Amino acid sequence: MTIPIRLTLNGKLHDIDLDDPRITLLDLLRERLGLTGAKKGCDRGQCGACTVLVDGRRINSCVQLAVSLDGAEVLTIEGLSEGDALHPVQAAFIAHDGFQCGFCTPGQIMSAVGLIREGKAGTDPERIREGMSGNICRCGAYAGILEAVKDASGRMEHREDAA
Repeated sequence: MTIPIRLTLNGKLHDIDLDDPRITLLDLLRERLGLTGAKKGCDRGQCGACTVLVDGRRINSCVQLAVSLDGAEVLTIEGLSEGDALHPVQAAFIAHDGFQCGFCTPGQIMSAVGLIREGKAGTDPERIREGMSGNICRCGAYAGILEAVKDASGRMEHREDAA
């Protein structure tokens, strides 16, 4: 028995038959759909390496059952840029060295995009630290991440759609 779900994934509609109702969104993305940007870090929703946006909200995809997302819009790191043009948060992470090993970077970027879209980032360092606290960087690139989020937040405030 399969369970059909429909997702809009990175702007494209996907009809998916789930063989197991217990599959998480992260496993669906990585194992079935080949989207490996979101990482499996802790597999408990504590590190943020698997962060994606679902209906515009940041979630830890490792603890979200895919079956519960029928009809949802999912945005992953793979769908963030527009062709060769990087999203402002991606560009800011590069400009401010907001990564070292890169393992947590997709989750950090998606969390930052969500934080900015939610209007909770601004340029206050403490506010950004609090908003990004669900994302762990084992390399300790927090200074670069903070500067990247501040920079992107400032730039995106001036953009009409803040996409």
